[in-house]
Amino acid sequence: MAKTILGIGAHYDDCVFGIAGTLLGAVRKNHRVVILSLIGDYSNWKPAQGRQQEIVQGTIDISKEYGAEMRFLNFAGTKYEVTEASKRSVAEAIAEIEPDIAFILWPHDSHSDHEAASRLSKIALHHGDRLLAPGHRFKSPQQVCQYDNGPRHTVGFEPDTFVDISNDWRQASEWLGRLMALVRGQPFDPANPDGAMQAKEALARYRGQTCGVRYAEAFCAANAYPRELF
Repeated sequence: MAKTILGIGAHYDDCVFGIAGTLLGAVRKNHRVVILSLIGDYSNWKPAQGRQQEIVQGTIDISKEYGAEMRFLNFAGTKYEVTEASKRSVAEAIAEIEPDIAFILWPHDSHSDHEAASRLSKIALHHGDRLLAPGHRFKSPQQVCQYDNGPRHTVGFEPDTFVDISNDWRQASEWLGRLMALVRGQPFDPANPDGAMQAKEALARYRGQTCGVRYAEAFCAANAYPRELF
């Protein structure tokens, strides 16, 4: 049966950098894929000044081409914290999406936006029923996995699960590259990968070497889950 797969990040590109290959694999298997970016207000981010809505709508449009439904909340970068109101906002979005499996950022990160997003996501996914009004329907996901956001961001990440993304690597890299080009306001040139694409490839190759495939993405379960080996 088709499942709803939810990736949650702080920024427009967090899930596309961290788990694009895994999400594309889910799309190929006819699962519903939703990405929830908590920051939807980019008015205080220099690269987006004067083009905030263009970047948000462009991210939605590009992600749709790869089979993912991109959603944004109205938080602004560095201006949101773990409060009762912010927890409720995330819980309301999750209640509407009703994920079966969710991916959230690793909690230890050099970027405060990532740390706040991870904390909010975990609370809302596990305790959303307590945050919403009595009687409000809330479906907890069957599994929650944490993902890393690459060099210079994630701190102390130790994965326990690997996903082979070799078959989806080209599209995963392209998806990320198109978002980077969107922010720069330039056409996407696959022959000249930017820094984000290069960093993603280095990380995916490293994860692949770890588990014996060409490209992989890595995860750490937020809780212990039983697995069937045979």
